[in-house]
Amino acid sequence: MEAHLSRPLAFYLTQAWDICSSLSADVGLHRIESIWWWVRAAVLVPAVKAAVISCLVMSVMLVVEKLSMAAVSLYVMVFRRTPEKVYRWEPLSGDVELGSSAYPMVLVQIPMFNEREVYQLSIGAVCSLDWPSDRLIIQVLDDSTDAAIKDLVHKECERWLRKGMNIHYVSRDNRNGYKAGALKEAMELDYVKKCDCVAIFDADHQPPCDFLMRTIPFFIHNPKIALVQARWMFVNADECIMTRIQEMSLNYHFKVEQQSGSSTFAFFGFNGTAGVWRILALQEAEGWKERTTVEDMDLAVRATLRGWKFVYIGDLETCQVKSELPSTYKAYRYQQHRWACGPANLFKKMAWDIIKAKKVSIWRKFFLVYNFFFARRIVSYNVTFFFYCVVIPLSTFFPEVKIPTWGVVYIPTIITILNAAGTPSSLHLTFIWILFENVMSLHRCKAVYIGLFDAGRVNEWVVTEKLGNMLKTKPVVNAARTFQKKFWERFLFLEIAMGIFLFVCAYYDYAFSRNQYFIYIFPLSISFFIMGSGYVGIFIPGAQQANAV
Repeated sequence: MEAHLSRPLAFYLTQAWDICSSLSADVGLHRIESIWWWVRAAVLVPAVKAAVISCLVMSVMLVVEKLSMAAVSLYVMVFRRTPEKVYRWEPLSGDVELGSSAYPMVLVQIPMFNEREVYQLSIGAVCSLDWPSDRLIIQVLDDSTDAAIKDLVHKECERWLRKGMNIHYVSRDNRNGYKAGALKEAMELDYVKKCDCVAIFDADHQPPCDFLMRTIPFFIHNPKIALVQARWMFVNADECIMTRIQEMSLNYHFKVEQQSGSSTFAFFGFNGTAGVWRILALQEAEGWKERTTVEDMDLAVRATLRGWKFVYIGDLETCQVKSELPSTYKAYRYQQHRWACGPANLFKKMAWDIIKAKKVSIWRKFFLVYNFFFARRIVSYNVTFFFYCVVIPLSTFFPEVKIPTWGVVYIPTIITILNAAGTPSSLHLTFIWILFENVMSLHRCKAVYIGLFDAGRVNEWVVTEKLGNMLKTKPVVNAARTFQKKFWERFLFLEIAMGIFLFVCAYYDYAFSRNQYFIYIFPLSISFFIMGSGYVGIFIPGAQQANAV
């Protein structure tokens, strides 16, 4: 009897517990859902809307900056406002009485670090410059850590010394200050004191033989000119799609950014190579400093704050300096990190110095702080990454967030056209250029904040790997040794993670949204996957044939 009674009681207790559990689960899920919708409405939607507004404001700032630079460059081109018309320039001619002493004493510096593949090219090009040998001093600043390479460079210098060139091999037992440290120490040598100008060429740059004949006259006839900068000509632009895309970006840098800066405020950032400095200006600016990884830009800003002028001579096709573009994705990422991190860090350190400078006008101060640093080196990277790679894709989850067509379509189109117009031969690669630049904006934007906050890699200096003629002159098996890596080292998980995020956004937009952003987001996610898997640039797996993407 008791067992009979206990069975229904146990049964009813179990049923009651199940009912309570289901009710509590339903109530819990309902509460979680309510909290989510509250957080979504009160926090997430306003945050995304605020991000959209911020990005739209920065987009307007960026497009105005680019349109103004393009207008100046167009004016210079249409009205042929060449440097020879703006400044006094007369060709150098021999003087029977003065002889070679009519030519200024010129120092040429070639800084290098383990440059096995290109050292002969740069040294040979500099030693072939048209200039009286008794008025030319060449310094090869070799910071190589590879004893075999140091020996090769030293022997190459001795070979040219036997031919009558005044060439000095300068080597240090440390790398203090990296390139800036090497240049600074070389300028302190006694024989440099008799020089008037110094030309600088990185190891992968080869000047034309008439380079000094074209540039030095600007210094002779214009005492306020401190720097003459030449344009680069890329010898390996057709090596792969990655180098073609780099050519598009750098052509814009030279043809628009540097041309407009030279024509308006006689200022632009020194490129660190393919330029000539008046040594007096360099000394007045307190010489080379090692505080950032953009020692060239640092020197340029300090020189312009003391009233010196810069000239860009990119219109002279015969004066373009041959250079090599990074052809491996790893080398390019390290280079772009340095080029984005260094200016941001320099801006942080020099903003107040610019504001309180006494020898420059308020307009030049504004140009330096807003145009040169803030708009081009802070805003541009933030817009490219956060707006096009984060905010627009994220907005697909929030129908309440509306982005105007002019911000999503018109402004990016204008910016793209302005960038692509500098390289007409690569217009068909414009869409690939957009995707590539958006992927690279991840690293550039990260580098900007590392520079602004003096974070871990702020002073990281990795010399850009050069290939020279390696793939042409060496057997593929030997060349492969330079690139051998383990399989998993090919993958870059930051890019892959971004690719997954963008793919989810694109799929959600395709399935549930109506703004059709997936047309852009899907290809962008694929680009992140491709570059995150290492399938971009030159790579040689094992001893197989070289691949180019």
